[in-house]
Amino acid sequence: MKQLLNTLFVTTQGSYLCQKGDTVLVRVENEDKLRVPIHTLGSIICFGQVSCSPFLMGLCGENNITLSFLTERGKFLARVHGPVRGNVLLRREQYRQADGLDSSAQIARSIVIAKIANCRVVLMRATRDRPDNSDNSRILSVCNVLGQLLDELDHELPLEVIRGKEGEAAKIYFDVFDHLITANKEAFYLRDRNRRPPLDNTNALLSFLYTILVHDIESALESVGLDPAVGFLHRDRPGRASLALDLMEEFRPYLADRLALSLVNRQQVKPSGFVKTETGAVWMDDETRKTVLVAWQKRKQEEITHPFLNETVQIGLLPYIQALLLARYLRGDINGYPPFLSK
Repeated sequence: MKQLLNTLFVTTQGSYLCQKGDTVLVRVENEDKLRVPIHTLGSIICFGQVSCSPFLMGLCGENNITLSFLTERGKFLARVHGPVRGNVLLRREQYRQADGLDSSAQIARSIVIAKIANCRVVLMRATRDRPDNSDNSRILSVCNVLGQLLDELDHELPLEVIRGKEGEAAKIYFDVFDHLITANKEAFYLRDRNRRPPLDNTNALLSFLYTILVHDIESALESVGLDPAVGFLHRDRPGRASLALDLMEEFRPYLADRLALSLVNRQQVKPSGFVKTETGAVWMDDETRKTVLVAWQKRKQEEITHPFLNETVQIGLLPYIQALLLARYLRGDINGYPPFLSK
């Protein structure tokens, strides 16, 4: 099994990353702040005004470490990685399957089933944790509709119909997401899902977590030899990691949404940590972003029993495991793609 390595998040503005032997050296204003052995890292993510030496980029490429650059507010800019790995025959099969609407629909249906089922688990969990909540009847009503959508997806359907049901499920899920927020309701609420830019604190938190999640999934896909840009549920679009977005649908509720709710309801993130600009966009400040990243890393270290493999794995390895299972399906090693279903 692949080892879960650390992600180095660099958020201090003006930082400079360089190579020092087999380590990553972080300097701020010509002062050495941190030195990390390269073999302990799985990826490096730089926020804002952070620069890297060409020699460090080469070292990362040689060690299969993805180096990503985001704006200070978390918008993705670029990624640097080494030579493409994996069997070319696997990618050719991925492209053939993605070109066929029927084969794409088969994979997309599995992904959407997992997304809806995992959304339903998040909602049911909330009703169990707060049995006296007056909003539970509405939440349970949405759970029933999600259950009906799952029944409908038991049958083979055209790709566009599957995408329509995914959109319907997402809408009704986020319609009641606000009822899951129990702390600082005047500052943390969700009237609707908005992004580019997020217009409230909760959307800002969710968008940031989704950005980090898709980074991990892209790295996982590349590590098993799949092309992150060619998806089945999300169709080809220049500059979009469609396959990474496909797999992210399975993990949004389990990894990002649950963590966002935990951070807000336990008051680990504060209203003062979110800044609204003149344009109406909302962003997290540096301290809040660090709090979220630390919580994300801790979450990845937790262990669960994988529902398909029936093995104990770290949560941070789930994107890699699902990428590997998808590759096995495309190679013909297994009869269908088994998506991740949470409990």
